[in-house]
Amino acid sequence: MVKILSLFLLLCTFAMAKEVNQEDIVLTQKIKTFIKESVYEQNRAFIDIIFSPSSNFYVKDKVDVVKVAQTLKDNGLLSLFFKEPQELKLTFKTTGSPQFFVKIMSDSLRNMGYYKYVTTESTLSDSEFTWGITLSSEYATDPVILQKELSKSGCKIVDIHKNSVTNWEYVIDMSSGSLDIETLKSGTEFELKRALYAHWLNVSGVKSLKVTSSSSNNWYPYIAYYDASLHLLEVIKKDEKTSSIVLEIPKLAKYVKISDLYTLKNIKDNLLLLPN
Repeated sequence: MVKILSLFLLLCTFAMAKEVNQEDIVLTQKIKTFIKESVYEQNRAFIDIIFSPSSNFYVKDKVDVVKVAQTLKDNGLLSLFFKEPQELKLTFKTTGSPQFFVKIMSDSLRNMGYYKYVTTESTLSDSEFTWGITLSSEYATDPVILQKELSKSGCKIVDIHKNSVTNWEYVIDMSSGSLDIETLKSGTEFELKRALYAHWLNVSGVKSLKVTSSSSNNWYPYIAYYDASLHLLEVIKKDEKTSSIVLEIPKLAKYVKISDLYTLKNIKDNLLLLPN
């Protein structure tokens, strides 16, 4: 009986060791996608220390890729800068509404200082949506900073594939996504200041909206309503200078975009909003 119990315990120990080793292997493979093989070999002992225990770098059964990138970055092992400007290719994959995803990603990239890029891919399959862009940059996108921006919209990076120093692929979970914008409250005035881009607002909690334009403006209203997935519901255009307008919010509307029919340069002063 004692021999059987000892054998059972030994088998369990081997099984646990195998599982832990598998965790180490998968984590090591992910670490190696971020840094050069030579860098890994030179710093192998140090890497073993800072990534121990490996279980700390897992979320359920998946490697926490952002935490891996953060750890490498904090310890001076993640190189993101180029010797000279390079063409950087970024590919983003997700499930859900393509329009909604592109809006969230565009806002996040703009907040990171990426204003000029070219869309090279936009494909939708039964299982996922892929959006690819290229831009000229002196450095690769920092996964840690990108995650901070995406978290403002309730999104998170679940995987990263570094195909080369200038080619990165991100898998994004946007199941809890929402636009990182102001939410209008009934009876509370809100001021829209002059801006370079159209104003986006969450109107899910209001039924109507009065917009008053300063006399300094030459505002020709362009107002678009969208549902929670950013499907266009309704557009209001006025080809005449407007000082005040009262809007009835469509039932399914969650977001509104307020702009000018011709150019935002027409809005030189603030717009005052009164939601109800």
